Amino acid sequence: MNKSFLLFFLFVFGFGSSQKGDEKNLIIQDSIIIKTKDDGTLSLTLILNKNKLPENTVLVNTIYPDPKNIDLVKNFVNNDYVAVILNSRGKYLSENTIEPFEHEANDINEVIDWIIKQPWSNGKVGMIGGSYLGFSQWAATKNLHPALKTIVPEAATGIGTINFPMINNIFSCYSLQWLDYVTFNKTTNSKSFYDQKKWNSVFKTWYQSGLPFRKLDSISGKPNYIFQRWLDHPNYDEYWKKMIPYHEDFSKITIPILSTTGYFDADKSGALYYFREHNKYKKENEHYLIIGPYDHSGAQGFIKNELRGYKIDPVASIDLNKIWLEWFDYIFKNQPKPSFLKDKINFQVMGTNEWRSTRSMDVFEKNKAKFYLNNEEGNLSLSNSKTGNNNFSTLKIDLKDRTDADELLSLKYNIVDDNLYTKNNLLFKTEPFKKSLEFSGSFSGDIVFSVNKKDADLYLSLYEETTNGQYFLLSSYVTRASYANDSERRTLLTAGKIKDISFINNDFVSKKIEKGSKLIVMIGVVKSPYWQLNYGTGKEVSTEDMSDAKEPMEIKLYNKSYIEFPLFEKSK
Repeated sequence: MNKSFLLFFLFVFGFGSSQKGDEKNLIIQDSIIIKTKDDGTLSLTLILNKNKLPENTVLVNTIYPDPKNIDLVKNFVNNDYVAVILNSRGKYLSENTIEPFEHEANDINEVIDWIIKQPWSNGKVGMIGGSYLGFSQWAATKNLHPALKTIVPEAATGIGTINFPMINNIFSCYSLQWLDYVTFNKTTNSKSFYDQKKWNSVFKTWYQSGLPFRKLDSISGKPNYIFQRWLDHPNYDEYWKKMIPYHEDFSKITIPILSTTGYFDADKSGALYYFREHNKYKKENEHYLIIGPYDHSGAQGFIKNELRGYKIDPVASIDLNKIWLEWFDYIFKNQPKPSFLKDKINFQVMGTNEWRSTRSMDVFEKNKAKFYLNNEEGNLSLSNSKTGNNNFSTLKIDLKDRTDADELLSLKYNIVDDNLYTKNNLLFKTEPFKKSLEFSGSFSGDIVFSVNKKDADLYLSLYEETTNGQYFLLSSYVTRASYANDSERRTLLTAGKIKDISFINNDFVSKKIEKGSKLIVMIGVVKSPYWQLNYGTGKEVSTEDMSDAKEPMEIKLYNKSYIEFPLFEKSK
C-alpha cells in the first residue's frame, strides 16, 4: 500500500486513537492491478466496509492519481457503498503509455466486469466525478454495461471539437498545458501546470514568433506526442467519435442520469452537448440537469459565493454533495428522488434569488426576440427592424501585428467588469429595455458576411450593459467559418463572396435583465496568445505561419445579419 495514501486515509476516517462506529471495519487496497483483454494494465483503489457486504459500488475513473481522490468517494463509503477508484490507462501503477481519452470506453467496461465478480459486489455499479471524470462516464455509455445503473457527470468534458481540445474546431493553447500536466509522469506535473506565469511566457513566445501552431510544444521545451496526434484530427472524425456516444448511440442510453454544470463552467458546452444529444435521440429518458452560476470547480461541488466580480444569489449556494448522495440512494436503495429536482432542467435565474425548472430546452427556443446588426452612417446597433439597404460594418485585423501580446495576456475575463476590450471587434447595442426581462436559454443567429480570405475564426460575446455602466458577461461563442455548418467537414470560403452562417450556440444561461439595461453583441476575430491562429489561407491551420498573414483580414458584416435572444417578460 502507498504509505502517503494510507496516512491520508487514516486522517480522513479518524483511524488511530479514536474510532467511531464502523470506521474500524473499513478496508482499503490501493495497489490492485487488472489486465485488460488487449493486454493493458489498470491500477485500482478499493475502499469498503467489511461488515456491510455485498453492497452497491461507486466507481470513479480519473487521470489524476492523488491520495486526495478519497475525497471523491468518502461520502459514499460512509453511507454503505463500496468505492473503486480507477486510474486511467498509463497512470499510477499501469505500465502502458498515457493516451488521454482514448481507452475509457473499453477499460471502464472491463473494470465493471471485474467489480461484479467480487464477493463484496451486489452486481450494481454507479459512476460519479467531474471534468475528465465526467467525460469518462459518457465514454462508459458508448457500450453500456448492464451492471452500470446510473452516472452522475459533473462539468463533463466534451472531447474533440465540442469544447476540448477544440471549441468548434479551434484549438486552445491550454490543451498543451493540460497535456503536460497529465502525460509528464505517472501522477501529475502539478508544479508546472499551476505556473501560469511560465505558460503565459510560452504562449507569448509562440504568438510573437509567428511560428506554426504545431511548434507550440517545441517552444515549451517538451515536445508532446499526444498534442501532435490531436493536431492531426482538426475535424470531428472517427478518432474523436470512438471516445464517446455519437448520434444514435445516445438512443441506447437507458439508465437514469444526473448532470451538473455552471453558466461559467469551462466545460459547460460539453455537459450541455451530452444533455441535448441524449434528449434528441432518446426522448423518453430520466436525465436531469442542474445548472447555476458556477465555474468549473463550482459545478463539481466547490461553489464560490463570489465569482470573477459577480456575487451569486444566496439561493445558488446549494449542497451538491448531498444531492448526489440522495440521487444514489434513490437509484440503489429505493429512497425518494432528491427533492431539489423539480423537473428535468433545474436552473437558477441570476438576479432573482430563485430556482426555476422545466421539462425541455424547447421552451427556451420559443418566442425568441430577433435583433438585426445594423450600421446606419457608422452607428452600430441591434435593431428590432430590418433595414432595406445593403449596408455593412467593416472590421480589419492585421494578423502580423503582435504588439498586443502583453495586453491580451493581462485581460481578467471577469464576469462583471467596468470596461470591455474593444480591439479587433465591433460592438452592436440595443436600446435600453423599458421593463425588466428574463434571459433564459441560448442566443442564436444568422451572420451574413464576406472576407478577403478563404477562412476566418470568429467570436461573439454577449453582455448586459447595466444602468450603472457595468458589463455582465452572459455568453460567448466561437467558430471557424469553414466548419460552421459541419464540424466533420471543412468547406473553405471564396474570398470576397458573401457567406451566410446560421449558428445555434450550444449554451444556456439565465439572468434577470434589469429595466434600463442594454444588450451588447461583440463580434470579432480570434487573435490571441491563448488560441490557435487562423491566417485564412485555406491550408491546415496548424501549419500556417506569419508569412501567410500578408494583407490584413477584412470582414464585412451585412445589415441583414441577426441575433435571436430568449427574452421573456415573465418566467414560462
